[in-house]
Amino acid sequence: MAACAAGILLGNWQSGRAEQKRAAAAHERRLALRGEFLQRYTVLLDNKVNRGRPGYHVVQPLRLADGRHVLVNRGWVAAPVHREQLPQLRTPPGRHDIEGRVLDHFPRAYAPSGAQPEGRVWQNVELTTFAVWSGLQLEPYVIEQHSPLADGLARNWPQPESGAERHESYALQWYALAALSAMLFIGLSLRRERPAS
Repeated sequence: MAACAAGILLGNWQSGRAEQKRAAAAHERRLALRGEFLQRYTVLLDNKVNRGRPGYHVVQPLRLADGRHVLVNRGWVAAPVHREQLPQLRTPPGRHDIEGRVLDHFPRAYAPSGAQPEGRVWQNVELTTFAVWSGLQLEPYVIEQHSPLADGLARNWPQPESGAERHESYALQWYALAALSAMLFIGLSLRRERPAS
C-alpha cells in the first residue's frame, strides 16, 4: 500500500502545482503608459510567424513624459518577399496611450554564443544589449503592446502558457499508478487468502 499512498501524495502535489501556475497566469501584470515611440531606435526581431506567414516583431523604446524609456514589442509585420528588403513601418508621431502585458524579457531564440546583433534585424533583444546599442537607460521590464494603434501591425498575441496542463497530466499518471497499486494489492491479498483445495 506504500506505492498507493505515494502515488496519491505525488498526484496531490502535482495538482497543487497546476493550481499555482493557473493562478499565476490569471494574475498576469498589465500596465498602461503614455509616451512617444522613438522611431530611430527601431529593431526587428527576426523569425516571427503569424498565421503561417514569416515576419518580424517590431521593437521600439517608448519615451515617457518623465524621461524614462520602456522597451515595447509593438506587434508583428510581414517580411517582404526578398529577405534583403526590410518592411515599411508606420510609427504614428506624438504621444500615445499604450497598454499591454509586462514581461521580464522578450522570448529568447537560439543564437550562437557571443553573437552580437548587427543592423536592424536581431535574433534576440536583450535589455542590456539594447541599452548599450541605443545609449538609452531602460526600465527593467518590457511591454507586449495589446492596445490598438493605427500602425498596421498585428497584435494577435498567443495566450501565455501557464504550464498547468503538464502538471495535471503528471497528476493523472500518479493517481493511475496509485489505483493500479491498490488493485494489485487487493488482488494478491485475495489470492493468498483463498483456501487450498
